Amino acid sequence: MLKHLLIENYALIEELDADFSEGLTVITGETGAGKSILLGALSLILGQRADTRVLRDLHKKCIIEGTFSLKDLPVKDTFDAFDLDYEDFSLFRREITPQGKSRAFINDTPVKLPVMKAIAEKLIDIHSQHESLLVGTSSFQFDVVDSFAKQLDQIAEYRRLFDRYNDFQRQLEELETEERNSRTDLDYYRFQLDELEQAAPDPEEYRRNEEEMAVLRNAEEIGYKLEKALYLLQQSEINIHDQLNEATSLLRSMEAYGTDYTQLAERLNSVLIEVKDIASELSSLSDTVVHDPDQAKLIEERLDQINKLMLKHNATDIKELLEVRDQYRAKIEETDSLEEKINNQKQQIRQIAKELEIRAKDIAEGRARAIPEIEKEVLGLLKDLGMPGARFKIARKPLEHFSRHGKDHIGFLFNANVGGKLQDLSSVASGGELSRFMLSIKSMISQKMLLPTIIFDEIDTGISGETSTRVANILQHMSDTMQVIAITHLPQIASRGDTHLLVYKTVENGQTNTYLRQLSKEGRIDEVAKMLGGEKPSRVMVETAKELIFTKDKQLNN
Repeated sequence: MLKHLLIENYALIEELDADFSEGLTVITGETGAGKSILLGALSLILGQRADTRVLRDLHKKCIIEGTFSLKDLPVKDTFDAFDLDYEDFSLFRREITPQGKSRAFINDTPVKLPVMKAIAEKLIDIHSQHESLLVGTSSFQFDVVDSFAKQLDQIAEYRRLFDRYNDFQRQLEELETEERNSRTDLDYYRFQLDELEQAAPDPEEYRRNEEEMAVLRNAEEIGYKLEKALYLLQQSEINIHDQLNEATSLLRSMEAYGTDYTQLAERLNSVLIEVKDIASELSSLSDTVVHDPDQAKLIEERLDQINKLMLKHNATDIKELLEVRDQYRAKIEETDSLEEKINNQKQQIRQIAKELEIRAKDIAEGRARAIPEIEKEVLGLLKDLGMPGARFKIARKPLEHFSRHGKDHIGFLFNANVGGKLQDLSSVASGGELSRFMLSIKSMISQKMLLPTIIFDEIDTGISGETSTRVANILQHMSDTMQVIAITHLPQIASRGDTHLLVYKTVENGQTNTYLRQLSKEGRIDEVAKMLGGEKPSRVMVETAKELIFTKDKQLNN
């Protein structure tokens, strides 16, 4: 339960320090005094977002602290799950700086807002005026039924699996789209690959063909020059070979005169051997250099084939052309592998769907068991709230497909009058009827969920007279098992409070300030009397206020 609330520098509040007790706490005050500001501040330590507009003094930070008594509440596992220290009295703190930065702490440990919100949702529920409109929404109706059936954890597990199912479905669609696009281009890829593989480009072959083509194109010139070189070396009357041979002989004849002549002779002899070898190779090359138009045509066609492929695929050399070939091969293999990926994806989807089917069936059965009890309890509460002729039914029908709520649909059907046709709740209920219906739901669900605290923000909107007393009875009954805080304008409700807090504002030094104080017994009588008869209540109103409060106190004593 909420034990203590500290607010600093928030809206009209400079500083507010308030204690809260068990049972029913009522908060009253004039319109505009700042009751809604209290809830706005409290919502910050429940994980709601805020900005610098909440700052009263733009040069100071805003601080909200709430102390909660957690003893005997099943929340320790939640603290452990977020690696937080659990304490029987835990402090939730929010700070908003003038720079717009927000910080959250639980027991002095910094936490992210989703963490603060996840824990706070197990501690307190705030019901505001506009929330009555939610009762007509499908999501809220599912939450009501599943909360009553105590299967919110199963729903959370189902939704995690359902989100995974949807992720796999999206991935399958992407794979199938990719596969369709790939199949469209597959024939093109295969044609290009076949053309490249048939051409079988080879860097070494390309180099040899270029060299041979150069020879064939210049065969006459090459042959002439080879023959002339051979002529100069060996075949002319005065040729290099004979002259080297004669020079070598002359040096050999002088070997007896010194080793220098011998060495020179050996060197010349080496040159002579090299000249003979060169001449032999020239002769061989000369025999191979033949002008062959047919061979030239074949090589030219081969080179032209490869060059056209390089130009076609924007390749600068054979290596890049081979890379293009490998890319086409990879695309074809990838397209072929997509079919296997799609089959695997479908298999996984089928497995998840089987598990979803089992979970959805269990959830549907839990709802089917809970619905008659919900209908009975809500109708009983509506009767207590002055709607004896009201009829309420939860329609449930199975769905063919999975949804975030399982495989069935539910709808709240309602009619406030005997004999009227049951219709969708949001279309037939008035504002006052919706308020009473929501109170019935909250009364039923909050105790089922074992929430320690519930706050009603003007749940009395749209009701008056005897119904107000009935609402007060329900709130008082709820406060027997939980902490109930009610912001109200009705004296019938205000008189039932175990604790009565008054919100009021003053103007000091040109600044409007909101304050909160606990009323004494005399203060309670005076405030309830004002709610009955205005700022200056008559003696009758004061006596009526005493009677209302006395009746409540007498009920407690009995």
